[in-house]
Amino acid sequence: MSAAKPGELLTANQVAHSWAGDVFAEDLDSAAQVQLAFGLLDLLDEYWVTCEIRFANESGDGPLPADVLWDGYRQRLEADRDAEAVTYSLWVDWFEDHTTTATAFAEVLGNDIDRVVADHSEALLRRARRVLECSGPVPWRVKEPAYRTAASRPALHPALFRGLLTSFHDVYGDLEPAAALALLDRLDLPADTRHLAELRHVLAAGHKNHYRSPGAWNDALRSCS
Repeated sequence: MSAAKPGELLTANQVAHSWAGDVFAEDLDSAAQVQLAFGLLDLLDEYWVTCEIRFANESGDGPLPADVLWDGYRQRLEADRDAEAVTYSLWVDWFEDHTTTATAFAEVLGNDIDRVVADHSEALLRRARRVLECSGPVPWRVKEPAYRTAASRPALHPALFRGLLTSFHDVYGDLEPAAALALLDRLDLPADTRHLAELRHVLAAGHKNHYRSPGAWNDALRSCS
């Protein structure tokens, strides 16, 4: 309900904008505040809640307890439910920011990629898939070791392909063409995978990013049609 207009129902997005920031004014220690914020995220499923978490981390009272913060992300990436708000938050807030991208990627996947690949847990694979798919903006030197390890697990190949594709197409995407092509050639993908041939074409030509070589993708589309 709206306090200003009793009887008017608020959308989840309106509730998030109205109340998510107040979580960090509660008389609780910072770890409990973070846990409460993630609980609100579970309830509302709104990206804005993750924004307030990020604002609190960067505020004068921050940073937030890293173990609680990143455990909150990992748990939701592993959960068998929609995680769009969480993956979008990683992509546009944590991964695109050069001051946080290395730490964020390490916390949600890089630090335990060996365990993820060796384990038979579907929850861990789910987290890996989601992180790989939105990892385009992460610097190549940061993500390449995890990419190479992920390539040893066929179940992660489609997500890894998506990561490579967005590494080329994203405005902030980053890859090294030769290394990315070698990795792409290791993936067991259907021959008719959409944009597989085009990605191989631009990488073989040495292109690093769609926006640095604006005509390269159209050339690949024509060549591979």
